[in-house]
Amino acid sequence: MKQECAVRIAHLPFHSVGFFKRLANALYVLATRYDINHISGDVHYIAIFMRKRKSILTIHDLEILKRTSGMRHRAIKFFWFTLPVRRVRFITVISEATRNELLQHVSVSPDKIRVIYNCLPGKMMFQPKPFSSEKPMILQVGTKQNKNIPRLLEAIKGIPCKLVILGKVPVDVQQLLNQFDIDYETVQNLSPDEVVALYVRADMLAFVSTEEGFGIPILEAQATGRPVVTSNISSMPEVAGEGAVFVDPYNIESIREGILRIINEPALRDSIVQKGFENIKRFTPEKIAAQYVALYREVLEEVVSI
Repeated sequence: MKQECAVRIAHLPFHSVGFFKRLANALYVLATRYDINHISGDVHYIAIFMRKRKSILTIHDLEILKRTSGMRHRAIKFFWFTLPVRRVRFITVISEATRNELLQHVSVSPDKIRVIYNCLPGKMMFQPKPFSSEKPMILQVGTKQNKNIPRLLEAIKGIPCKLVILGKVPVDVQQLLNQFDIDYETVQNLSPDEVVALYVRADMLAFVSTEEGFGIPILEAQATGRPVVTSNISSMPEVAGEGAVFVDPYNIESIREGILRIINEPALRDSIVQKGFENIKRFTPEKIAAQYVALYREVLEEVVSI
């Protein structure tokens, strides 16, 4: 993108916690103005203090609205979504699924929303590895509630495999791992290179979330050449294309069947991997950057014409 426009990454001075730190961030924004201001993190509220016709807001997901209630829910909805979407020229979302969800929660013109996908991380590339059918290593990325790990554990119960979980494992998940006698390993706080190495070790990715704003692990596995089992809902079919076996994340038997198909059907496995290679071509950094540059030009042309 830097070949097309001058880019400066501005970091807010304070972590977005508490009223006074957020107020300090707002004051910083008031003093920091550029030709175009693009809010790309989860600090949507700073849009309130920016010039509307020069501002773009990226919304990754609306998951926070589903895990809050009462006054906190209403405050977050108003200051993170309702008001900010009114105070920007364009909103970008990372999937059609996120776009549809935003339209359900906030009154905003659909023409104001543009879908621009996340891009594939640059360090991920094909790393050949013979598939271990006798005891495959199944990679699970993330441990939040939407990752649906309890159902995954019940689905793989009794299947010879090793489950590797990237992320801090909750107590209830730890108990299920022991209850179901699953061979497992947990890792967290990895460097980018260590994450790459983790995908290289894996035989397959299980990503059976109940909801995702996007689902970067799908692309990471596809780029590495690992077959993917993922959910048939939310953004996951949109992101995975044809390069995955799709399952019902609420149906344990469906998850189990999908994993067993990858283990027991080499032709299907190879087909999924090849389709994954084709799919990731949609998400190259160059293609995604070009879409943002085009949007920036559209905003700038409007500003100049006023």
